[in-house]
Amino acid sequence: MNILIIGSGGREHAIAHKISQSPRLNRLFVAPGNAGTARIAANIDLGVNDFEGIKSLVLREKINLVVVGPENPLVEGIYDFFHSDPELKNIQVIGPPKAAATLEGSKEFAKKFMLRHGIPTAAYQSFTSDRLEEGFQFLESLNPPYVLKADGLAAGKGVLILHDLEEAKKELRSMLRDAKFGMASRIVVIEEFLDGIELSCFVLTDGENYKILPTAKDYKRIGEGDTGLNTGGMGAISPVPFVDEAFMRKIEEQIVQPTVEGLKKENLPYIGFIFIGLIKVGDQPKVIEYNVRMGDPETEVVFPRIQNDFVELLKATAEGRLNEIELEIDNRSAATVMAVSGGYPEAYKKGKVISGIEKVDNAIVFHAGTKLDNSTVITNGGRVLAVTALGNHFEEALKIAYRNIKKLDFDGIYYRKDIGFDL
Repeated sequence: MNILIIGSGGREHAIAHKISQSPRLNRLFVAPGNAGTARIAANIDLGVNDFEGIKSLVLREKINLVVVGPENPLVEGIYDFFHSDPELKNIQVIGPPKAAATLEGSKEFAKKFMLRHGIPTAAYQSFTSDRLEEGFQFLESLNPPYVLKADGLAAGKGVLILHDLEEAKKELRSMLRDAKFGMASRIVVIEEFLDGIELSCFVLTDGENYKILPTAKDYKRIGEGDTGLNTGGMGAISPVPFVDEAFMRKIEEQIVQPTVEGLKKENLPYIGFIFIGLIKVGDQPKVIEYNVRMGDPETEVVFPRIQNDFVELLKATAEGRLNEIELEIDNRSAATVMAVSGGYPEAYKKGKVISGIEKVDNAIVFHAGTKLDNSTVITNGGRVLAVTALGNHFEEALKIAYRNIKKLDFDGIYYRKDIGFDL
């Protein structure tokens, strides 16, 4: 098969790494890709939302299967674009249609979906600019901290957790009246704060059948001890040590099953990954959010543990026969640590020369924000490289990952030294 992966981050490199191991693969393309994918695939310089450019590539290279990495093209309707085009409609696409992608594209839609299907989540109300005063009153009825979420996609920056009521009111005004997050915050969801420990559950579904992939826990804050600004993720571990069989059963029965059934009941065909952001409150799982693709850096710890032929797994998903596949999972733990550019998640410089990748042993380096300058690997983003290792338990996996990340170097390199500290 000829396969195209859309995206350029660590998630897409991890997908490419897994697909490249399959004997069913003929040629692999990544658009636009990075310096890591360039070693195992043909990078094509196309934007993820350049649907016409992607169409030309698919037809020219006789691509059979398209795997959509990031959320933007899904929310913008790339699945629908393929299936409404006579030249593309027989190409298999891993990723949901636009209507189902609204689960990630609109926080309000997701909350209403959960309420309709009895899926446990935080109490909430949503507000527009003409209801600002009502928003203030709702904030006054809550105990701190206050959770404000921009309804639309805001590149991972649209969620604020604030401890001061007046600051929460000020930020609500900024989001609704001053368009702090642009169109993404024309509606703001205010939620009750849930106190617990977070984790991620990943589901692969063909719309009828589903497989629950390994759980993971990521670390979003830039600073050690989970302090400082939110990032796209500074590291992750899989599986989550505190998830036992009884808790996993609750996740499946109370959340996964009603989510897949709810999509069917609402006539929202779904082919691809559902990333369910969860919080464990006492002994109960509750949904924080849905994403309609894999997470990053969680993909970098989940996919190395999947032992199936990944192309066969994706093909079965696209063809509605996922029930025929038995998932094979490596019992070992995986850990990944992310090296980022100095200044990230605020201002940072690109174009720094990266050294030491070839010295890494007994671990995998997944490229995120990198590109090739002639044959030199240079930084091209805030999150630059993820180092993933496997071990008999997460502490061993982390030890190997940390031993290897010390071999990497670029000007301003930073990584958290406490991934897994709370486990």
